[in-house]
Amino acid sequence: MTIRKYEENDIDGMIAVWNEIVDAGDAFPQEEPLTHDTGKEFFAAQTYTGVAVDEGGKVVGLYILHPNNVGRCGHICNASYAVSSKCRGRHIGEKLVLDCLAQAKKHGFGVLQFNAVVEGNIHARHLYERLGFTQLGTIPRGFRMKDGSFANICPYYKELA
Repeated sequence: MTIRKYEENDIDGMIAVWNEIVDAGDAFPQEEPLTHDTGKEFFAAQTYTGVAVDEGGKVVGLYILHPNNVGRCGHICNASYAVSSKCRGRHIGEKLVLDCLAQAKKHGFGVLQFNAVVEGNIHARHLYERLGFTQLGTIPRGFRMKDGSFANICPYYKELA
């Protein structure tokens, strides 16, 4: 498996992985799936978009990296990660986060912050904590699940030394 900057021919595979997470309705805030055109525009608008591709070149995961805010808070970035459900358990998420940390630093960011990690997303939370992220607290009922119920969210951050 290789982690690299996305290429034009990756877009449809990236959209499939992204939309799988959106459709599950339990991790990403987005509610509308990406189309080829909206996906192409969305991924190009990021500071950096990385993909995980298997030996055959198939997209099995991705991440987006972008500023979390502007101006005096513009040194803080944000990221989202998606791994195909068929490929989970292979440490692809960890490789994506590690690559993202390197890219964030390379792009001049000083802090990586996750605004809305759903409390029940224990695999992501354990990964972030193992990689040295600090949980900032809990926001009660901060995420509306697909079924209309609410879940707590846990913001995390890590300084990029």
